[in-house]
Amino acid sequence: MEKKVQQYYRLKQKQKEIEKELADLRQDILSYCSEQGATEAEIGSYKVKLVTQNRKEYDDLKLYETLSDPEVWRMLSKSDPAKVASLTKLNVISEDKIMHTYSLKTVTLLQVDKK
Repeated sequence: MEKKVQQYYRLKQKQKEIEKELADLRQDILSYCSEQGATEAEIGSYKVKLVTQNRKEYDDLKLYETLSDPEVWRMLSKSDPAKVASLTKLNVISEDKIMHTYSLKTVTLLQVDKK
């Protein structure tokens, strides 16, 4: 069992290193594309594509005050954007009613595919 714990620890350390390296590479690629003014590029045998998305970031207090039904709030327990989106799609919550409870955050996704 000690070997499994040791291997787990070693892999977690490696995972942290890989995640940091990925974040650094991602930033370098995003900077390059920004300098080029491009959202798509072919670099060597790879195709790079930047996809911009808007994500809602809810204000828990505003959302709680808006959702007067405690049963609905219990379904959320805290403002999880995926849960709020699901309840909105199911017409449990009206989009118009909660419009003031979130701000939009623009995020850029990086896709790299081999040609």
